[in-house]
Amino acid sequence: MPKVGLFFGSFNPVHIGHMIIANFMATQTGLEEVWMVVSPHNPLKPKKTLARDHDRLHLVRLAIGDNPKLKASDVEFGLPQPSYTVDTLSYLKEKYPSRQFVLIMGGDNLATLHKWKNYELLLRDHEIFVYQRPSHDLGDLQQHPGIKIVEAPLMQISASYIRNCLKAGQSVQYLVPDAVYRYLEEVAIYR
Repeated sequence: MPKVGLFFGSFNPVHIGHMIIANFMATQTGLEEVWMVVSPHNPLKPKKTLARDHDRLHLVRLAIGDNPKLKASDVEFGLPQPSYTVDTLSYLKEKYPSRQFVLIMGGDNLATLHKWKNYELLLRDHEIFVYQRPSHDLGDLQQHPGIKIVEAPLMQISASYIRNCLKAGQSVQYLVPDAVYRYLEEVAIYR
């Protein structure tokens, strides 16, 4: 059964740090492909700072380009909000019964996983690939048999830093994929 990695994020906007992790997971962990799932609203983040859903999805599609191992997913756009990972996974398992879904998350998320809705089901039914983030403790769940810690190359870039640069009229070239940079130069999503 092909394993598909699900990399959830606001991707507000998508940047090279996201793309490096997505490509690493798709090419160096045995996953068939990685779906970058654009979240309309993370229950743990304020919604007002988010660009429109379809703008963020478009940027992820631009970032992926023609990489056959990566896919932009808007699956959560049609589900009730705020989105809970356990509900999205249950929907995807029903829609794609021939695929096995693996969660991809940063170590900071693993440390707070016990606060997620029905996190026990996530651990029971899915492998979770965790990329370590510097200065984040992984918490007690790192010993769980379903958790696989991977050494992905990381960039210390945040979407909020990129948004602040754009607001201040500063260049974000090289911080985001070229196609995303060109689009953000033309369209004032974050200005």
